[in-house]
Amino acid sequence: MPSRRVTRNDPVFAMPPAQLTFPQPATRATGADGVLVASAGGEAVELHAQRALYWPRGRTLFVADPHLGKGASFRAAGVPLPRGATAGDLARLSALLARTRAATLCVLGDFLHAAAGRVAALDRAFAAWREAHASLDVVLVRGNHDLHAGDPPEAWRVRVVAEPHALPPFLACHAPLEPRTGYALCGHVHPGVRVTGRAGDSARLPCFVLGRRRALLPAFGRLTGLAIVAPAPDESVVAIAGNALFRLPGA
Repeated sequence: MPSRRVTRNDPVFAMPPAQLTFPQPATRATGADGVLVASAGGEAVELHAQRALYWPRGRTLFVADPHLGKGASFRAAGVPLPRGATAGDLARLSALLARTRAATLCVLGDFLHAAAGRVAALDRAFAAWREAHASLDVVLVRGNHDLHAGDPPEAWRVRVVAEPHALPPFLACHAPLEPRTGYALCGHVHPGVRVTGRAGDSARLPCFVLGRRRALLPAFGRLTGLAIVAPAPDESVVAIAGNALFRLPGA
């Protein structure tokens, strides 16, 4: 399928980042708390403040870049990151699955952070989580970290596929892709925006970036960083502030 891949030289990473006044006149999400209904590829989707996208017609929940085991891998290298990130991320996934009643969980790459993070505690935590969601179909689109960390253990019952993985009309990808047909749901970027208040203070927030042919999902893992993006003129940004979602103007 002819398409264009996006690299770190792509305009989406262009600097300087847009300075956006927040929250006025941003539009706050309406309806259920922490959920914004949007359109992607001609399909109704739900953007969740817990950094996930749900496709109701396909009963599929999409998340990108969990980076499970990142804390353990850093601690193995002598960096004292706090414990509990994996347990917290798995609990958030459980809450999203309960809320959406999704039948499929599709991870858009970087499920595991590194081989050094594949410790016994992670195996026990995920095995218990998987047992609690035994009927769930879990699909992993391999990302760059997965290539180094290795595929999940067979006992975790995760189907591993290459990108782009077709779920018409969507293409599930890790690296950003602009397909000529279909609509790409992408990870890898860890998109964020810097918003500036009237007093000159600023904050960096994770966000969704919605375009004509693709969407960038925020990184799901709580220990992941942000890459400040400069959206194209035909892209819209939905920022996440706690459990609220805001459509940002001028982006």
